[in-house]
Amino acid sequence: MSRKPHVVVVGGGFTGLAAAFELSRRGVDVSLFEKEEALGGLAGSFSVEGQQIERFYHHWFTNDREILRLTADLGTSDQVLSRTTRTGMFYANSVYRMSTPLDVLRFGPLPPLDRIRLGTGVLRAQRVKDWRSLEGLSAAEWLQHLFGDRVYQTVWEPLLVGKFGSRAQDVSAVWFWKKLVLRGGSRDRGGAEALAYYRGGFASLAETVARAVTDLGGDVHIGASVDGLIVEGGRADGVVVGGSRVEADAVLITPALPIVADLLEPFAPADYLESLRRIEYLANVCLVLVLDRSLSGMYWLNVNDPGFPFVGVIEHTNFEPPATYAGRHIVYLSTYLSPDDELFALSADEILAFSLPHLRRMFPAFDPAWIVGHHVWRARYAQPVVVRNYGDMIPDVRTPIERLYLCSMAQIYPEDRGTNYAIREGRRVAGLVADDVSA
Repeated sequence: MSRKPHVVVVGGGFTGLAAAFELSRRGVDVSLFEKEEALGGLAGSFSVEGQQIERFYHHWFTNDREILRLTADLGTSDQVLSRTTRTGMFYANSVYRMSTPLDVLRFGPLPPLDRIRLGTGVLRAQRVKDWRSLEGLSAAEWLQHLFGDRVYQTVWEPLLVGKFGSRAQDVSAVWFWKKLVLRGGSRDRGGAEALAYYRGGFASLAETVARAVTDLGGDVHIGASVDGLIVEGGRADGVVVGGSRVEADAVLITPALPIVADLLEPFAPADYLESLRRIEYLANVCLVLVLDRSLSGMYWLNVNDPGFPFVGVIEHTNFEPPATYAGRHIVYLSTYLSPDDELFALSADEILAFSLPHLRRMFPAFDPAWIVGHHVWRARYAQPVVVRNYGDMIPDVRTPIERLYLCSMAQIYPEDRGTNYAIREGRRVAGLVADDVSA
């Protein structure tokens, strides 16, 4: 009886999990190694009142087909929940609901003609079919042309600057276009946004995928850091984990590109390593508040105020009910920033103290006594900076080292990062690997 090919997958986020699942389904022997003590990567979770919840806010759109395909393959389609949500905007010290087309027509900060232009501009953006025609444009150039200066300065520019800071003018029109397309395609018949979630949270899905891998004969290891590669004769023959050799017929690496570059440093050409490092990443700090009551009626509140240090306020329990968390209300305050920013290094208590005056300004009735608990999570490689002509920067899944493959969120394009596309790319690249090692 011939030996099954063996592939090592580095990283237990949803890219790595999906890849391991697909490889296992195709008859490949898989070993997955995740350095953290839990699976999920940026969709990893922690416990609130005994229930797992994401460290960084997560949801799916109802048109996220790869999630639906994966859950169907797992036999857990009935665990995907769809709910209508309320979105809004904080602008000029006021909160405006922006959930439906009618809300847009009522948006007071813009005169009536500009409100119409905002709505029709979104529709025009969603009708763009050839995204390659946008690659040479910045988001700022494209949005100003599409919506006019007043709409751009009121609605879109604050969001760009709030997320990308000094790099806002460099962000590609393709990145923003896809955001508009995704949100526009995830609405109910009345035009309200509908989003999806997994019963038990993303941790439950990650564990379900991991169980499927092990049921198919694979191995999933947490708390297991890959310290190096085994490369002989220009070919990847395995990895080193905790000082021990794990031999393999191929290796698939899924972490952020700078981490991959460090791992490949002894083996890959200098120009290739430079190509991995030229894609920049923003870091993220996410303050999670556990409250004894609701902060607002909104699920997702975009912040169009340069004086507010967070780009979004997401009240998770206006999406997944408070009853899931023993009646507690969960609020995320998220900001993207340089890893050199002072905020990135502050303690959880310091970040909470920094945030309180801003919360009181946004929600005058807010009282710190409502806070039952708070948590701060940080991600060094949270958001690739998708600049003009970004497609030319993306490394191929096949590296200069034979049988060493690369699949990371920086390679998801024209879509942005997200679990749906992490799953898509993980399964797609796993198919290529399976074909190669089985040939």
